[in-house]
Amino acid sequence: MYEPAPLPRIAAVIVAAGQGLRAGQPVPKQFALWRGKLVVRHSADALAAAGIAPIVVAIPEGGEELAQQALAGVAGARLVTGGTTRQESVRKALEAMASDAPALVLIHDAARPLLSGDVIERLVEALGQHPGAIPVLPVVDSLAEASGAIMGKPANREVLRRVQTPQAFHYAAILAAHRAWQGEPTASDDAQVAQAAGLTVALVEGDEKLHKLTFAGDFAADLPPVRIGTGYDVHRLADGEELWLGGVRIEHPRGLAGHSDADVAIHALVDAILGAIGAGDIGSHFPPGDSQWKGASSDRFLTHAVKLAAEAGYRIGNIDLTIICEAPKIGPHREAMRARLADLLGSPLAAVSVKATTTERLGFTGRGEGIAAQAVATLLAN
Repeated sequence: MYEPAPLPRIAAVIVAAGQGLRAGQPVPKQFALWRGKLVVRHSADALAAAGIAPIVVAIPEGGEELAQQALAGVAGARLVTGGTTRQESVRKALEAMASDAPALVLIHDAARPLLSGDVIERLVEALGQHPGAIPVLPVVDSLAEASGAIMGKPANREVLRRVQTPQAFHYAAILAAHRAWQGEPTASDDAQVAQAAGLTVALVEGDEKLHKLTFAGDFAADLPPVRIGTGYDVHRLADGEELWLGGVRIEHPRGLAGHSDADVAIHALVDAILGAIGAGDIGSHFPPGDSQWKGASSDRFLTHAVKLAAEAGYRIGNIDLTIICEAPKIGPHREAMRARLADLLGSPLAAVSVKATTTERLGFTGRGEGIAAQAVATLLAN
């Protein structure tokens, strides 16, 4: 009976060790939010969906926490600290898989997030006949050499191609090429390293969607100008607990019970901000079973949510918070709450609304068993 030959084992390197300063983001661009995901996560998900493993991601020194958050749950993802140049980062990533060497490897720039399965298939097919393959696109604009601000002679676009990633190679061949690299340390891509080692590099059709995110405009154009999120939270009232609401401690016979300080107002607000940027909820960032958050001030949760919003390219526009309870009376504490929340949010006081209502003695809040809060947050693109 016919049995198809097993497919060669394919691994991948994602180059994510740069600083991405031209992109104008508060973090390196590979860890910035783009179309609902962190940039590097787009490529990692595409490679994992194609059955490629391991996926070794070269990251900047000190970038472990950002990378771990970005790649959480990606099957086969590993991290390695990159070098001072792209070539050095790739070599380190290739060396990291040498003990369990794959047959083939794809080397991809994290800043090209829209990687399609079709491009991967074309590259792997080309490796059946060549030691290397790269995706390319034709040049459609006229080209000319430049002499300062003066036009030089025209260039022949018919023989030029725009080079993209991922670039695909037989693993042993490209590892040897990187180990032997003697050129300038500014090799622009791995095809250059391969050619220097005498390897033939085939050209396959690229994809216009594999555009490289480079400048601030690449992110600004993608961001909706306004994002809105909602949050809702409940905590029960209990004897022997402090009562914190909206970042303010209130004297009351009973307080709110919870793993942290149980500030139900701030918890609802945190969920509203996280919801606006599609970043889950408070429990996914601060698990209630984690002992480090036992008794923690909810101020920390709110400043973290504001930081995540900033990293996603947003600032707080305004927030509207409603506290639902029979007691204590919120009115005497409203302005203190507004001031404290404005400080934590980095917003003007006028952008912070705190309201209160009762349920006319209906339900658990009406019976004085607990306090609820709901919040709406509006975020504006920077």
